[in-house]
Amino acid sequence: MELAFERRGAGAPLILIHGIGHHWQGWLPVMDRLAASRTVIAIDLPGFGDSPDLPDGTPYTAESLADAVESFCALLGVREPHVAGNSLGGYIALELASRGVVRTAAALSPVAFWSRSELLYCQSMLRALRGSARAMPPERTAMAVENPVLRALSAGLLVARPSRLEPTALLAAIQALGRASGFEETLESFAGLMPPVPPKSPITIAWGERDRLLPRRQAVRAARWSGQRVKLLKGCGHLPMSDDPELVARVILGAG
Repeated sequence: MELAFERRGAGAPLILIHGIGHHWQGWLPVMDRLAASRTVIAIDLPGFGDSPDLPDGTPYTAESLADAVESFCALLGVREPHVAGNSLGGYIALELASRGVVRTAAALSPVAFWSRSELLYCQSMLRALRGSARAMPPERTAMAVENPVLRALSAGLLVARPSRLEPTALLAAIQALGRASGFEETLESFAGLMPPVPPKSPITIAWGERDRLLPRRQAVRAARWSGQRVKLLKGCGHLPMSDDPELVARVILGAG
């Protein structure tokens, strides 16, 4: 499947996968660091960013999105890449590792390790963010992201250090969330989402210690599932790429 993407660097291929409602630009703070030793390919999932929707009749689930990523890699002639993902993208990275089609996988705060109440909380918070992104007029959104206090209110659920977010990056992320055609169906599918089968490829799981969307107690379940210790990303929230790009790059490059 054809997807919108950005490619940088040289070396072994590394696919970067964003979370629900986000877009490939969320990886910009770490891309050049990763591109120093990898061919980095950051993608927009189907129905998100600038990528087309899934084909008619194909449901939006984590598994179907993983199928799309696998198909995209085949289209580009990329075999057994490294892969890293955040949130929903983290789950997709683990799913691809379970299929044994990637060399290594790094998952940052992956979904599916929640309790029932934590799932409902996650869904309600994401729906609220989506509603806000769609309801606010563009000119008011542009003004809000320039104000440090309003920027903190807008992004505080997802990042630990909103002051490190560039206003233009936050504005673009809000706009991407508002127009994501695959959002509602994908979010609904979370209700039936369970951790994938044990991976065939080496994996690394890392969790923001200040993650407010998927609290770090879920990292304990991820550790039990994977049979390994989950790395804590100090001072980082759910989207750690802007909180500490250097730390995130080190974790991804050391995956497996």
